[in-house]
Amino acid sequence: HQMEQAELYFPLHAFVCEKCLLVQLPEFQSPEQIFGHYAYFSSYSDSWLAHAQRFAEAMIDRFGYDEKSSVIEIASNDGYLLQFFKARGVPVLGIEPARNVAAVAQAAGIETLVRFLGEKSAREIRMGNRGADLLVGNNVLAHVPDINDFVAGLKVLLNRDGVLSVEFQHVMLLMARNQFDTIYHEHFSYLSLLATQKIFAAHGLEIFDVEEISTHGGSLRVFARHETENAEISPRVLAVREAELQAGLDKVETYAAFDAQVRETKLALLEFLIAARRNGKTVAGYGAPAKGNTLLNYCGVRPDLLPFTVDRSPHKQGRFLPGTRLPIFHPDKISAVRPDYLLILAWNLRDEIMGQMAHIRDWGGKFVVPIPELEILE
Repeated sequence: HQMEQAELYFPLHAFVCEKCLLVQLPEFQSPEQIFGHYAYFSSYSDSWLAHAQRFAEAMIDRFGYDEKSSVIEIASNDGYLLQFFKARGVPVLGIEPARNVAAVAQAAGIETLVRFLGEKSAREIRMGNRGADLLVGNNVLAHVPDINDFVAGLKVLLNRDGVLSVEFQHVMLLMARNQFDTIYHEHFSYLSLLATQKIFAAHGLEIFDVEEISTHGGSLRVFARHETENAEISPRVLAVREAELQAGLDKVETYAAFDAQVRETKLALLEFLIAARRNGKTVAGYGAPAKGNTLLNYCGVRPDLLPFTVDRSPHKQGRFLPGTRLPIFHPDKISAVRPDYLLILAWNLRDEIMGQMAHIRDWGGKFVVPIPELEILE
């Protein structure tokens, strides 16, 4: 019945702070509305699970965690990451605000507290003698409306010699690779190393290492600890800072110039879809990620230009994309319809998807990727 109701639309407007260079969206919706019940389960992506396993193994190898250690993950989702520490005998605790998602982790035997992290909830958790030798926050720093309260909570949970590891999409690459479709209401902040160092320093945390990783179109994984004197800082921290300065991330004008680039992408996608329609070609979508909604709504695409999309997650099948009202089907629908083009909306998983859907080539089908620029792949 939701199909008969009006929908919320959010303006696509990001703001940059001239002092700390943090890029943020206004808070259109409260975190409770967004994350209290959540439709994203990390375990539905094979490449994401592999990423999580590699991370767990790397942390155990580098820092030597064992049965006497404590690993706490914020926004632990369905336990997709913590299971790999648990399998190696390391005690784990998840903190996850979405009750429906936390229930899946709990059923799998991964202790999970249902709550939002802030300074107050961190103190309550700490009272129960739970501190972290490794505190993990992957793809959560960007999702919190009050980033200072959140980082204050991280500070409270981190044991004295503990390591904080945080991954977030790198705004430098978001702009360089034109990933504007990842700007949506769930992501309150768009982070650079420059901005993250400022926020962490304000809470007595220092970044001592950083890795550039490929997830979400290009992310940073930063390692931080409580500030100490004469601490060793990896040369990689300086290298990433230097790259950001070269890219002009310390200047407000750089962020403003991104606007024209985004308009160009919209025109290219519409030109492709309209030409396909005029030439009697059929196009279907693959994936129903939030970024697909940003892209299609911003470009004004409706079912007359893109009749449907498909997704592997049973939680999304049989539903419709918000705004555009595109129906979401099981991936089997592609073989039944045999479209000329498959538009990959979950472009961060493009290799995984092209592998799974290679059979579209049997009928001469081609893949189309809209970002960073529209490409048709034979």
